[in-house]
Amino acid sequence: MKGSEIILKSLIEEGVDTIFGYPGGQIMPVYDSLYGYSKELRHILVRHEQGAVHAAQGYARAKGFPGVVVVTSGPGATNVITGVADAMVDSTPIVVIAGQVGNAALGTDAFQETDLIGLTAPITKWNIQVRRAEDIAPAVARAFYIAQSGRPGPVVIDLTKDAQIGEAEFEYKKCSFIRSYNPYPQVGEEVISQAVEMIDSSKRPFVVFGQGVITSGAEKELEAFINKGSIPAASTMLGLSALSYDNPHFKGMVGMHGNVAANVMTQECDLLIAVGMRFDDRVTGKVSAYARQARIIHIDIDNTEIGKNIPVDLGIVGDAKSVLANLADRISPADHSEWEVVAVMCNAIEKHKVVEPQVNPEDGVLRMGEVVTRVADAMKGKGIVVTDVGQNQMMGARYSRFVQSRSFISSGGLGTMGFGLPAAIGAKIAKPERPVCLFVGDGGLQMTMQEFGTIMQEGVAVKIVLLNNNWLGNVRQWQELFFGERYSFTRMMNPEYEKIVDAYGMGYGFVEKREDLGQAIEKMLEYDGPYLLNAHVKEEDNVFPMIPPGNEVDRMMLNAKEWFEYGE
Repeated sequence: MKGSEIILKSLIEEGVDTIFGYPGGQIMPVYDSLYGYSKELRHILVRHEQGAVHAAQGYARAKGFPGVVVVTSGPGATNVITGVADAMVDSTPIVVIAGQVGNAALGTDAFQETDLIGLTAPITKWNIQVRRAEDIAPAVARAFYIAQSGRPGPVVIDLTKDAQIGEAEFEYKKCSFIRSYNPYPQVGEEVISQAVEMIDSSKRPFVVFGQGVITSGAEKELEAFINKGSIPAASTMLGLSALSYDNPHFKGMVGMHGNVAANVMTQECDLLIAVGMRFDDRVTGKVSAYARQARIIHIDIDNTEIGKNIPVDLGIVGDAKSVLANLADRISPADHSEWEVVAVMCNAIEKHKVVEPQVNPEDGVLRMGEVVTRVADAMKGKGIVVTDVGQNQMMGARYSRFVQSRSFISSGGLGTMGFGLPAAIGAKIAKPERPVCLFVGDGGLQMTMQEFGTIMQEGVAVKIVLLNNNWLGNVRQWQELFFGERYSFTRMMNPEYEKIVDAYGMGYGFVEKREDLGQAIEKMLEYDGPYLLNAHVKEEDNVFPMIPPGNEVDRMMLNAKEWFEYGE
């Protein structure tokens, strides 16, 4: 069997049913073989390779299964690098298969030759160049095992032309073991006992959980743990939806634009239990002052994260699902209702100073928060929320309401503008039965707007809410607050979106008046097909609360003039 067919057979053996890709010269043999596999493998023809990799990310995050990308060499391969880096930081399992020049041409600067292995080595969990047909199946098996085991991540297979056109016997064996690679470390009894003692003796425990809870499938275990211990909990941005918003112990999101209660309780707890999160700088604020009063337990499957950014008193290297299940069985039932009173006070301040002015403003101009809130009300927790990066992202995270896991998809660590539209396409393809709503700004939308062509060709019924303020809003906010209102190249001149959307056969709506918002959202959600709602929101709106760089996480700006510092 030719190598080009072996690669497709191997993907099928791994359970792949969808490929995001773009053909080209050095991957042509694979595409020629793909012609005969249209029933087994659905190929999504994107309009740019960056769209392919972001769509694969959205697919993987929604489905919990690696997204697959197939591209050609040279610029085709380099165009996926942003998405590969994004997937690495956000622990997203994807497998990228890129064509490469023939073996004899390697190192000669042949047409469209690029050292993809060298380029992607720092931003992949594993990469490999395959030069022989007989090495393809083992490489694919290893790639899928590495991509989705332990802490997930991206894998790149660089496939030379010789490997594609060469022939070999096809035999596929799934990979379940690699020497020196231990994706699921065993947790010792002594460590669990020490954690139980610390939790049971705590008067003010607090849990901060991240996406690791979702990737390990530990949602039920997390809920059982915090319910039994009556422990308040908050999420990182990528951890959102792991715990239902209506759980009485859930205090919202931590971090730069997080909830007041979540950030204050981080600084007031006597025990911080971090689960499947990496203490990103947007979460910690001033590192030297972060949770300075607390003992810290850090549970993570990646031992390199333990103590990397924040010193901890107890590191537990293990899978969140098994660790939380063990802890939930062994901790004593507790009542921390007095400790949770702190959240009641903080929530009241945030509602009065931040939420109400954003969600129920007195002026007649639409606000970002009220648009997101009304969409959330209309979807009733059933939808998948995807965001781009910027103010739309923070508003989507803050004002959506999640009751089901894998319901929030965004670019976290890399902060990739342009991520949203292709990621929404991937999420909808992964979960066609669920409504998918993208919140995006006018800047991010125009970065990957060519993927409207993918939506048109594939009939992907995504709903797009454009929070249109004619600015690069997040950068403009920083320029207003920290750069003396010098708005350097952040004002946007935007196109007539209605004409663009019409050209791609999509539904379109425009709203700028509050009294029209409910009907506009209803029309969008009921529309049978893809739809863009152009919501013209307040042009110089800001996202608050905000922890300016260099500040402690319990010292927040409630608006451009008022600060909140707990204890004052």
